[in-house]
Amino acid sequence: MKKSSAGGRLSLKAKLTLWFTSFMALTAALCLGLILLVSGSVARREAFSILSVSVRSQLSLVSLEDGALVLSPDFRFYVNDVYFLIYNQNGALLSGETPPAFPVDAPLENGVSQFVSGTDGSSDFYTLDFWIPSGWDDGLWLRGVLRSPDSGQMADSIFTVFAIVLPFLVLLAAAGGYLIARRALTPFSRIADVAERISRGEDLSLRTGIPHTGDEAGRLAGSFDRMFERLERSFEAEKQFTSDASHELRTPTAVILSQCSFAEKYGETRDDYQEAISVIHRQADRMSLLISRLLDITRLDLGSQKLKRESVDFSEMIALICEEQDSGGRDISLSADISPGVIVDGDPFLLSRAAVNLLENARKYGREGGHIRVRLAQDGAEAVLTVEDDGIGIAPENLEKIWQRFYQADPSRGEQSGLGLGLSMVRQIAELHGGSAEAESELGKGSRFTVRLPGPADRRPS
Repeated sequence: MKKSSAGGRLSLKAKLTLWFTSFMALTAALCLGLILLVSGSVARREAFSILSVSVRSQLSLVSLEDGALVLSPDFRFYVNDVYFLIYNQNGALLSGETPPAFPVDAPLENGVSQFVSGTDGSSDFYTLDFWIPSGWDDGLWLRGVLRSPDSGQMADSIFTVFAIVLPFLVLLAAAGGYLIARRALTPFSRIADVAERISRGEDLSLRTGIPHTGDEAGRLAGSFDRMFERLERSFEAEKQFTSDASHELRTPTAVILSQCSFAEKYGETRDDYQEAISVIHRQADRMSLLISRLLDITRLDLGSQKLKRESVDFSEMIALICEEQDSGGRDISLSADISPGVIVDGDPFLLSRAAVNLLENARKYGREGGHIRVRLAQDGAEAVLTVEDDGIGIAPENLEKIWQRFYQADPSRGEQSGLGLGLSMVRQIAELHGGSAEAESELGKGSRFTVRLPGPADRRPS
C-alpha cells in the first residue's frame, strides 16, 4: 500500500481499503455466527418435523387384540432414521430395538416431543410418544426415537467451508475496496496535481479535465476549474496591465526626462523653464489618465468592479451628457434625437462612462467643423444608442481593431488622438450589461457606433 510522505502515515486510499476490508471480514464473521445459530435451530425443527411425520404414519399400523400385539405388514421398526419402540401400558418394552446409548426407561408422555440425553454422555435423542388405547383399561405406547443431529460436526463443516472461502473473500474485499477507493479518489488526486502544478507556475491554462457532473467530485472539479480560470484571467490581466502600462508610459516618460534634461542644460530664462514644466505637466496628466483607464479596464477584466444595478432613465442621462459634451471643440456641432422614457437596468457610472467615451471619440476623429449626431431609441426590449460623426472614417480591415486596447485610427495626430482605450471600455461595459457594441464606417465619410442594452426585466420577452 502506498504511504503518504508526511510522517509515513497511510494514505487515504489505503485507509479506505483497510476499512472496507475490515468491514467485510467483520461482516463475514457475523454471518458465520448467524449461520451457526440458524443452522442449529433449523436442524432441530427439521428433526422434530421428521420425527412427528414418521411416528404419526405408523400409528395405524399398530394395535392390541385380545391382549396380543398385532403389527401390520407395512410396519417398519426403522424409517427415516427413526427407531420405533413399542411399550405396554406399564412402560415395559414389548418390541423394537433401541439405538445405542438410548435409555429405555425414559419416561413416556403422550403426544409430547422430548429431548433425551444418552447414557454415554455424548449422544442426544429426540423422542415422540403416542398412547394407542385398546378397550377401557388397556393399550400400547408407540415411541419414535431420532438421534439428535451432530451439531459439532455441522459446526466443523461450516467452519471448514468458511476457512476455505474467507481468505478469498477478504482478498476480494481488499481488491474491491482498493479499486473503489482509487476510482473515488482519482478525481481528487487529479485536482491536487493540477493545483500543485499551477502553484509552481508551470501552466496556468491547466484544468482538471474531470466532467462537471452532479456528484461531489464533479462539483469540486467544476469549482476548481472556475477558480483556475479566474486565476489565469487575473495573471493575464496583470501581465496585460504591466505590458500595456510599460508600453504606453514609455513615451511620456521619455518626454518628461528629455524636458528635464533640456531644462537643466539649456534653461536660462523663466520662459524656458515654464515651457519645460508645461510639457512635463501635460505628459504627467496623460500618464495619470492612462493609469486610471488601465486600472478601470483591469477591474472590468477581473470582474472586481461589480455592477451597481439600478433602474436608469437612459434618456435623461444621454440628454445631460450631450449637453455637457456640446463644447464646440474643433468647431464641431452636436445634435441629439432622444426618445423619452428609455429605461435600462444598469450601473449609472459605467453607462455614463461608455456614452462619454463615444462622444469624445467622435469629437477627436470627427471632421473639423463637422457634425456629431446622437440618437437614442427603444427597439423592442432594447435601448439603442447611436453616435455618428462625419470624420475620417475607418478602413474595413481595421473595423474590428478599433475595439482593441491602444489601437488608434489615426496615430499621426499624436496627443490629440487619445489613448486608444475608450472604445475598448465601451464594448466591455456594454457586454458587462448583457448588451453589445458595433461600428460601421466608410473612409472619408465618417463612422457610426451603436450600443444595444437590454431593457428592464419586466420588458424582456419571456
